[in-house]
Amino acid sequence: MNGIGLIVGLGNPGPEHEHDRHNAGFWFVDAVARAHGGSFAKEAKFFGEVARVRIGHAQVWLLKPTTYMNRSGLAVAALAGFYRVAPDQVLVAHDELDLLPGQAKLKKGGGSAGHNGLKDITARLGGPGFWRLRLGIGHPRTLQLNQQVADFVLHRPSREDLQAIEGEIDRGLACLPDAVAGHFEAATMKLHTRG
Repeated sequence: MNGIGLIVGLGNPGPEHEHDRHNAGFWFVDAVARAHGGSFAKEAKFFGEVARVRIGHAQVWLLKPTTYMNRSGLAVAALAGFYRVAPDQVLVAHDELDLLPGQAKLKKGGGSAGHNGLKDITARLGGPGFWRLRLGIGHPRTLQLNQQVADFVLHRPSREDLQAIEGEIDRGLACLPDAVAGHFEAATMKLHTRG
């Protein structure tokens, strides 16, 4: 069984977006790099920032596309193609409106639910057969906020919501060794179980 060989964090580049809810995927791969001693470097041919880390017994690529969200697939396809990482070995970490802050889900395939980053990756990888780490940020309606979705994702979460998101990022880190080893059932159990 193929384990994860490439972890992609979705977000928008630039300091003005650093704390946006839409950058939860970037927050996750930054946490992976910190936990496993990796550091990112800009790689023009991969349209992003790239790091390499060891997780368990495997070397894993980390990628933060610098193309803006709606063109994320350009970076993913470039790196995955160059290093021959199959779509089912790709894990994309992204913000998820349909989950509350503090909730995270791991799944393979599925639709994009209007997420432009996922749409572009699906198009450029030739299908939806990659893994997703869905990091809950909540929806303005669910959180009783009078705010349009586009505006909501481009703003920082409340302190309380940020702490909840950081908790789900920690659980995501804990399940990575299993996902990298190809033990997706164990990874899913670990992610969905609150300690």
